[in-house]
Order: sequence, then C-alpha cells, then structure tokens
Amino acid sequence: IDIGDTIACPDRPEALPAVEIDEPTRTMTFRVNDSPFAGREGEYVTSRQVYDRLHKALQSHVALRVERGEGGDEFKVSGRGMMHLGVLLETMRREGYELQVGKPEVILKRPEDGDHRGKLCEPIEQLVVDCPAECQNDVMSLVTNRKAEIVSMDPKAGAGDYIHMEFTIPARGLIGMRTRMLTATQGRAVMHHNLLRYEPMRGDVPKRPAGVIIASDTGQVTPYALHGLYDRGFFFVKPGDQVYEGQVIGEHCKDNDIIANPIKSKQLTAVRTRGGKDDNMQIKPAKEMSLEACLEYIAEDELVEVTPENIRLRKRILQESMRRREAR
Repeated sequence: IDIGDTIACPDRPEALPAVEIDEPTRTMTFRVNDSPFAGREGEYVTSRQVYDRLHKALQSHVALRVERGEGGDEFKVSGRGMMHLGVLLETMRREGYELQVGKPEVILKRPEDGDHRGKLCEPIEQLVVDCPAECQNDVMSLVTNRKAEIVSMDPKAGAGDYIHMEFTIPARGLIGMRTRMLTATQGRAVMHHNLLRYEPMRGDVPKRPAGVIIASDTGQVTPYALHGLYDRGFFFVKPGDQVYEGQVIGEHCKDNDIIANPIKSKQLTAVRTRGGKDDNMQIKPAKEMSLEACLEYIAEDELVEVTPENIRLRKRILQESMRRREAR
C-alpha cells in the first residue's frame, strides 16, 4: 500500500481523492566523503551504502526525491525545507554514515500554464514572525532586505507587547535567516513558514558578508597558533583538534578568505623571554555550530563534512594552488 491508495470493498472499489503531497522546494548534493580524514569515524562510507540508505528513506519520506548526480559518487536529494533535509542528515549521521553535502539551493520552475507561463519562477513562502515590539525594526530590516513583502502587522492578542507579522518571502531568503533572526531579537522571536506559491524571481538576496579562515596544513591545532590569529576573527576549532589543509577553521573579520596555519608551534630556542608570556595567551572560545547552522552558513564553493563524531566545514578544492587555478 502506498501513499494515496484506498482500501475499499471489492464489490464497490471506489477510491477516495488522492492526498496532495507538497512538492520539494530545496535540493542538496550528497557526496561520498573524500577528505583526508575519510573513513576514520564512520562505519558506512561508500557510495553504494549511502545510496541504499537514501533509497530506504524514500519509503517513509513522501516528499523526498533522490536522483543520481554528475558522477557516481554524487546524489541530488530534494526535500521540503531545511529541517526536512537536516533531520535526514542527522539521522544518517547517528546511524554511522559519513558523507559530505553542498549548499542548499531552491528548486526553480518554468510553469507551462497560468499567468507566469514560460517565466523562471521560485517558491514563495508565507513567513509568520512573533517578536517583542522593541525588536520590530530589527526584524523588519532583516526580512525586507531579503526581498520580503509585508502582508499584515498587528499586536498579538494575549501576549503583552508582542507583535504578530506576516510576510511573503522567497525561499532563497530563508536560508540563513534563522540564526540572524535569533541574534537580532536576543532569541525572543518565534517564526515559522510554509510554501505559498511560485512567482517570478524577486532579485538577488544578500549572501554571507564575511570571508573564512582556511587551514594551510594538516595536523593538531596549537594554542600558540590561535593566539597569533586572535584579531583575525573567531574560530570553529579549539586547541587539540585535528584539522587538514583546506578545512574552514573560522570566520574572517573581513569579506575575503585568508589562509592561516593553525598548527604552528613555538620555536624552542635558547633565547630567553620574559616569564609568564605563555600564560597571557589570548584564545577565543570556539564557536560550536549545529548541523543546520553549518548548512545555512556555507557558500557555493564549500561543503559540510558530516561524520558520527564531528561536523566540519571545508572548501570543495582543498589545495590553495588548485583554487587559484580554478578562479582564473
């Protein structure tokens, strides 16, 4: 028995109208893990094992779609929003699977009929936000900057000074919004969204404003190296973590990517320095990011490495020389 089937009397087998299932609105590329640390932490790492698990998920996830990618090690997985795909990834991770995923993208369509026939259309979602009145301007600025249009705004009944706002917003604008919304409202906003319709493209949506810090060598992170990079931004790693060349270890304070050596150690020479200098090292606490936050954070040329023990960010092309050649 499949979704939409009707169990009926054999004498009068009349089927009920089929339930309409929401179409996927976002797609991601699942890949076999090919990082230098591949196979160390996961139990299932091959493309056949990953594909079998995705095929099994199709039996219970009615809005999930799985297609073969360009190579034999890639699969295009489409789902109903970031949470849908994030739950699938987290489940696979806990079951012992090891893989890499690319940046989520919205699914665009060209309708064959209707008012927008032949035009490139994107999914438009209804966004509902409840926030304190003092955070109203911050929420409005954040949402409208992502091509949203306000539908209504009223005081929320029985909720004190909270404001109830409704918007229509492109699905592209929702990628990465959750973290920024919580930051702008000190975690006091409540938001949810659902698919409304397809409309022509509304224009460009702002991307990540900051660059990243990329590891230049493979090894163990040292406190001495992080102390030297203190004013360059914040980090996703801490002393003692193992990193590899091409891994994203932090966010740069400017809008460009930089290369840094996080495994650099202090030279043990005979030169004496003032006592206590090593005790005054400044090391920023590592910023821990969830799987969903990592999926929202990465750019088009980056991947999220998902293993049962760790979640790492990396560049698609690990070697700096190869990245420069690709850019040219």
